[in-house]
Amino acid sequence: MPHNSPDRLSRRGLLTAGGVAAFGALLTACGGSGGSGPSAKEGDGGGSWSFTDDRKKKVTAKSKPKRIVAFTGTAAALVDFGLGKEIVGVFGETKDKDGKAVPQAGDLNVDKVTVLGNAWGEFSIEKYAVLRPELLVTHMFNEGALWYVPDESKDKILGLAPSAAIRTARVPMTEPIRRYAELAESLGADLKAKKVTDAKARFEAAAETLRKAAKASGGLKVMAASASPDLLYVSNPKSNSDLMYFAELGVDLVVPEKLDEGGYFEGLSWENAGKYKADLILLDNRDGQLQPKALADKPAWAELPAVKANQITPWDSVPRFSYAGAAPLLENLAKAIQDAKKVS
Repeated sequence: MPHNSPDRLSRRGLLTAGGVAAFGALLTACGGSGGSGPSAKEGDGGGSWSFTDDRKKKVTAKSKPKRIVAFTGTAAALVDFGLGKEIVGVFGETKDKDGKAVPQAGDLNVDKVTVLGNAWGEFSIEKYAVLRPELLVTHMFNEGALWYVPDESKDKILGLAPSAAIRTARVPMTEPIRRYAELAESLGADLKAKKVTDAKARFEAAAETLRKAAKASGGLKVMAASASPDLLYVSNPKSNSDLMYFAELGVDLVVPEKLDEGGYFEGLSWENAGKYKADLILLDNRDGQLQPKALADKPAWAELPAVKANQITPWDSVPRFSYAGAAPLLENLAKAIQDAKKVS
C-alpha cells in the first residue's frame, strides 16, 4: 500500500451543522431510519440474498441488490465481471481535471453513474441517500476499515444500506480477484460469459509470461516506490497484494526493513534514497505522486542506478482487482523485466 494509506491521510469533516440538519431531513424524505439497512435470513423465500464479506460479516438483503454504490476501482472490477446497470454511484478518484475517466475506472461508464466524491475524504451523503442504495462495496486494506468511506461520516453512510468489504492487503492479488468474482456472481453476473473467460485466460497467460521473465532475469532486483517532495516510500511486498503476487511468480522485490505502523512501506529521506539497491523501479503513477519528470531535479533520484539506466516503469499501486484489470499489469511488468539489465 502506498504512503497515502487510510492511517496516514488527514481527513476533513464533510458535514457542517447545517449539513447534518439537511441530511436528517433528506433521510426522512427518503424513508431512511438510520438503522442497519434491509436484512433477510439466508435461505428465506422471495429471493433473499446474502454474502459473507472479508470482515466475516454476513451481509443480507430481502432481495438481490440492484442499486450498488462502490469505490470506483471496485465498481470497475464488478463491471469487468459482468455487472453494469446495477452500479448507480461511485466514490473515489473517477474523473480527471478534464472530466475524463481515470485509468482505474476501467470500462465503467463514468457518465452514467453518480460520482459522490472525486478525492479522498469526499463522499456526499445527500447524493448517496437520493440514490436509494441497496449495497455499498469497497476494498479493505486495514482490518475493518472501508476504503474511501470517511471515518467522520461512516456511521451515517453505513446506516443507509448494507455494506460489503473485500480484503485487498496481506493476501496475493489473486485472492481479492477471486472474491470480487464471487460477489459479482452472487449479484447476478455470469462468470462463464466470454468476456470474463477471455480475461481470465489472458491473466493466466500473463502470469506465466511474468514467471518466465523473472526466472530468466538472472536475479534482477525490483523496487516498488512512491515519490513525494520530501520522501521516497519503498513499498512492502509482504503487505501489498499485487507485489505479493509478483513475488510468488518469482520477481525479486526489495523488502524494506523499517516499516510504517501499518506495515506498508518505509519512508526514506531523499538523502537516503539509495539505501536499497535496485535494477528496476516500479514507480507509483497515481495523481499526487511525483513522476520522473518532476523528480529530475532531485540529485539523489538521478543517482539511483535504475534511474541512470532509465529502467523505470509505471506502477498502478491500487490495482483493479479483476482478471481484465490485472492482466495488463503482469504483461507490462514482464516486458519491463525482459528489457532491463542488472545495474546495481
